[in-house]
Formats: sequence, structure tokens, C-alpha cells
Amino acid sequence: MSDQTRTTGLIVALDTQSPAQASQWAQDVGPAAGMLKLGMEFAYAAGFQAVADVAGGRPLFLDLKLHDIPNTVGSAVRALSYLRPRMLTLHAGGGRAMMEAARKACDEAFPQGERPLLLAVTVLTSLDDQGLAETGVEDGARAQVLRLGKLAVQSGIDGLVCSAQELSMLRAELGDNPVLVTPGIRPAGAASGDQKRTMTPAQARDAGADWIVVGRPITQAADPAAAAAAIAAELAG
Repeated sequence: MSDQTRTTGLIVALDTQSPAQASQWAQDVGPAAGMLKLGMEFAYAAGFQAVADVAGGRPLFLDLKLHDIPNTVGSAVRALSYLRPRMLTLHAGGGRAMMEAARKACDEAFPQGERPLLLAVTVLTSLDDQGLAETGVEDGARAQVLRLGKLAVQSGIDGLVCSAQELSMLRAELGDNPVLVTPGIRPAGAASGDQKRTMTPAQARDAGADWIVVGRPITQAADPAAAAAAIAAELAG
């Protein structure tokens, strides 16, 4: 699929500890959002039944960034299967065996046709080259994203979570098949917050994103429904 004909969907991040707040946001943005993201902050504060309640049957991006020994990650995937997420994240830095264990668990625990897309997080969008160097990665974000992205695809992972600034590189190196999900998206004029590597929705679409993730620019807007609709319209335009 060429970038010119790529359809890019909107995932709205419901980053809160409050089930009531998350439910209200889910209702507000529902018409514009292709998927709702609930992650560690919400799941740890409110529990997994609240995750199911807030999703309410809507497509769910369960962003838990699993990262542990292979057996533990595989067991975690099986334990989460009752939530029927459409997408589930893990850290590519956990290595080949861990990612293969997650894929095997997905294939075994979910009914045929209901397996979620497994997405590997390459480099967090809050990290820049300096931050990576502090962890011992000396050749920068782009090289690390590509290295981990290739490993993830080789390990049976369906797609990647990556910065918009690496999208074009990943499409050139990995082709159209991996699903690329891009956080750190900020509409023109929005504050970048703690995201270091950002793009606008249209820029991310044109660079090859299948999905973009937007949180605070929508949920902290005076009118979240209008903010979500505006981003959806930008993606469609």
C-alpha cells in the first residue's frame, strides 16, 4: 500500500486513574476514535475489570508494554486473553525468545480470528539520542529502532510502536506489512509535553503510520469530542 492511499486510524489514549473519567472520555470520543487505549496507569489503579468496563466492547488497544522472561510474558498474555484486546504491546528489548513466547501464547489462547495484533515497542518517544546514550545505546534512536524493529518482525510480531520520525525509515526497510502505531502525535500548536520526537497527525499519516495515538491534546481539550473529530478529519483529508 502506498503512503498516498494509506488509511490511518485514530487511537485515543485514556490516560487517567479514574474509571468515571475514562468512561466519560470514551463516550465523548467514541464517534471519532477507531480504538481506545488503556495502559498501565489505568490498569494498575482501577484493575482489569475496569478496563473491560470502560472499553465496553469497543476496540481496545491494551498498552501494558510486557517485558519479562519468556515464560512469564507468555503466561501474562494468556491471562489477559479474556479482555479480547485488538492490540497488545510488549517491549522488543525483551528479545527474540520473549517475543516468540508472546506470539505462541496469542495463537493458543485466543479463538481463531480474534488474536490481537502484537506490537513491539522499540524506543519510547520520551527518549532521545542523549537519553539512549545514558543506557549504553551509543548509535542513537534511529539505529536502535531499526535494530529492534527487524528483530520483532523476525520473531513473529505483527507491528511496531515507534516515533513518527522513524516511520519513513521503517517503511523503507520493512515494507508495508508491519502495522506501525505512532504515539507522540501533537496537532499543530499543541504543547509537546514529555514527548521528544513528535509530528502532526497529517505528517505521521504521510510518513506511513497505520494508527496514531493521541492523548492529552484530546482529553485535556475544552471539548474532547471536537478535538478528536478534528484530528480524525485531518487524517481523512
